[in-house]
Amino acid sequence: MRDAGDQTGGQVLVRALEAQGVDRLFCVPGESYLAVLDALHDSPIDVVVARHEGGAAMMAEADGKLTGRPGIAFVTRGPGATNAASGVHVAMQDSTPMVLFVGQIARGTRGREAFQEVDYRQMYGRLAKWVEEIEEPDRIPEILNHAWHVAMSGRPGPVVLTLPEDMLTSVTEASAGPLVEVAEPAPTPTAMARFAEMLAEAEAPIVIAGGSRWDGAAVEALRFWAEAAGLPVACTFRRQHLFDNTHPNYAGDVGLGINPRLRARIEAADLIVLLGARFSENPSQGFTLLDIPAPRQRLVHVHPGAEELGRIYTPYLAISATPGAFLAAARDLSEQTRSLDPSVSSDYRAWSAVEAAPGALTMSHVMQALAESLPDDAILTNGAGNYAIWLHRFWRYRGFGTQVAPTSGSMGYGLPAAIAAKCRHPDRPVICLAGDGCFQMTGQELATARQRGAAVVVLVADNGMYGTIRMHQERHYPHRISATELSNPDFAALAQAHGALGLTVGSPAEVRPALERALASEVPALLHLKLDPEVITPSATIASLRSG
Repeated sequence: MRDAGDQTGGQVLVRALEAQGVDRLFCVPGESYLAVLDALHDSPIDVVVARHEGGAAMMAEADGKLTGRPGIAFVTRGPGATNAASGVHVAMQDSTPMVLFVGQIARGTRGREAFQEVDYRQMYGRLAKWVEEIEEPDRIPEILNHAWHVAMSGRPGPVVLTLPEDMLTSVTEASAGPLVEVAEPAPTPTAMARFAEMLAEAEAPIVIAGGSRWDGAAVEALRFWAEAAGLPVACTFRRQHLFDNTHPNYAGDVGLGINPRLRARIEAADLIVLLGARFSENPSQGFTLLDIPAPRQRLVHVHPGAEELGRIYTPYLAISATPGAFLAAARDLSEQTRSLDPSVSSDYRAWSAVEAAPGALTMSHVMQALAESLPDDAILTNGAGNYAIWLHRFWRYRGFGTQVAPTSGSMGYGLPAAIAAKCRHPDRPVICLAGDGCFQMTGQELATARQRGAAVVVLVADNGMYGTIRMHQERHYPHRISATELSNPDFAALAQAHGALGLTVGSPAEVRPALERALASEVPALLHLKLDPEVITPSATIASLRSG
């Protein structure tokens, strides 16, 4: 007979989540963790039920981006865990704190290829920061607290914890551990003194901000420091919300389709402060923007994960620190007398000025309507595809937390991320941009949005193709179309079938009225944008690619 003070492993697990401040989780239910679902019945934790484990994991990853603490997802064993791998991959490449809980087979059946049995340590071994199986309910508080430390420390990332079914129903006297707060690495006085000398000597410095472990205070500190020191600031791929894009010190984004003038500015710099970012393939322009291993510019690399310093680029000065800790120290440096080159802003503004020509509907018309209709605090999400080129180039992000996008380039991310963002910020407009191929990866999550009452606005850019692949195909194999054409449904009708507002937009004049109707709607809304398929990027057509 169970003692009145005893609890099941499932109950202790949920109490431990509450102790970590978890107020929301995302899941697809499974019989492998029924004991957790039962414990959640009596918990204040908000449970968002997704339609696919990949969607649940992406929602959790997006929530981690927005809060700075681990986003939480629960999935079942076998197919559930494999489906969720897409969201874990995003969290790893995007340095996002996340904990994925996977229901597991009973402990006594391991090694027999039991129903849906998978070795998760092997499967997730290099896809996550840490993978562990909780063998005994007594160890739940210990392992959860360590998972939170791993997920948030240094370079943040995903942790996968597996939960044997019989462990969750076993009885334990364990109680939840304390709230986890992780160490904040900070620069040494010696490092900052050396940095001050380098900054004073520099004639053409630039700051490139990116990565994670940012918050509103750090973003404000970056603005203050950039103004005081006369520094141009660029942001890495899909991290444009780290600096007000309308500020005179903003130089643009260092990502796919970089402004040629910004690239030239970075190449001509004599000091680069890489702040918080790893500077991986996309921002580094295919690892060509900086020489490897020794950049010709003086490189100061600031990153909270010591293992990332010198991993690819050997810096002139390596500083293991969070962006906030570094900027707090930089604020104490003597004010610089350097004046800001006005071309920093003019080059960016010229590059990001949208031009919507008359004729068939293009994404330029869409971006123009967004600029005219959305407030500064609107949150924009997207997945992967050529449609996002317009968003990254022409949308001017004004504040921290207004961009939720995968640096991993994962298709299907936009809608799950938008649902997570709307749950987190129900009073702010949340706009998801998705391509026709991108949307169909996770489009079933419209049902999740409708059930939750998450009034997101989804813009589906329909050009009848996998546009990015078609672009490369036409560039390398012109006229030889293979596997890139899409025969699409009526997306507006599909939205209506989910109980959402569905509108078809076929001309430039229809965009803004449809967008404003969608924004005023109290249910999820979808705009089916029937785009001109010839316009493949803001600066290229299919015909121009074919002609070389």
